[in-house]
Amino acid sequence: MKRSAGRALLRALPALAAVVALSVGAAEASNNKIALIPGGPHPYFAPWEQAAADAKKDFNIAAVDFKVPTEWKLNLQTELIESLLTQGYNGFGIFPGDAVGINTTIEELASNNAPALALAGCAQDPTKAAFCLGTDVYNSAYLGTKALIKAMGGKGKIVHLAGLLVDPNTKLRMDAVEKAVKETGGAVTLIQHITDTDAQEAADQKINALLGAQKDQIDGLIATAYIPSVVAAKSLRNLGDKRIKLVGIDDDKIVLDAIKDGFAAGTMAQNPYGQGYIGAYVLDLLASGICKVRADAPFIKTPQTARFIDSGTLLISTDNIGSYKDDLKKITNDIRSSIKSKYLDCK
Repeated sequence: MKRSAGRALLRALPALAAVVALSVGAAEASNNKIALIPGGPHPYFAPWEQAAADAKKDFNIAAVDFKVPTEWKLNLQTELIESLLTQGYNGFGIFPGDAVGINTTIEELASNNAPALALAGCAQDPTKAAFCLGTDVYNSAYLGTKALIKAMGGKGKIVHLAGLLVDPNTKLRMDAVEKAVKETGGAVTLIQHITDTDAQEAADQKINALLGAQKDQIDGLIATAYIPSVVAAKSLRNLGDKRIKLVGIDDDKIVLDAIKDGFAAGTMAQNPYGQGYIGAYVLDLLASGICKVRADAPFIKTPQTARFIDSGTLLISTDNIGSYKDDLKKITNDIRSSIKSKYLDCK
């Protein structure tokens, strides 16, 4: 009996060591393999690669890898996830290729004790995703539109350059733009939403056609996706047009230069790095079994999920263009440092 008890203790030691290492921040890595997986190739997700490398190092995780499907097709994303599961990955940060369709795969992961988080975009409830960490896209689009209206002097006609209709965030952004416009009591008119502009060829074609045909009838552009923000900034610069006000999203250099030179009024910063970095940290804790999501965690309820955490947003303008990265870093550190006490129940 003593000998078998000793064997049992020896078998338990690696797991105990992993728990101790995670709890005290020791140098020994956990055995977890975490994957961060967007819906397809897109420049927005590029910071996830560095976030994965930094999380692996900072939190002593055995592997944190950035894996991208070859195209924006749900079946390619789910096939990639299933392949990684067979390779031993046991924690998944996923931007849903489809807010509803991804849930079958997330259920499969849960049945294999592989936790999943929805990152940058939410899976539709009911879902087995532990929670969603992303930009409050409704609030971001609302604040961006309000900033645009202010730059226009409170009146005029605007066009919304929106993202892909398959992106679960696009409809929320359309609703937010409409709300901000409605609040002007008719002083501002929304000419139209132009959707599916978050791809290079489509953005070039649709935005340049719009400006070619209606430039004199448009007073402002609100772009709520990465690529149309860049294309709109380039197009206004090429036209030499500073009359049309532009507020975009994300911090591409072309957009930042447009702000500096007066071809854009601002852009709404998101926090993709923080999403990947915090996501990997939480997935490691969940996959190790030392933490679970608190039943009474103070999540935000959104139209898609009752378990949402805002990863942070802010307006970049001439006032803070030199300091906004420090602001985002502080937001990331604040969320990461408080997430165990606010959202997780740990042993």
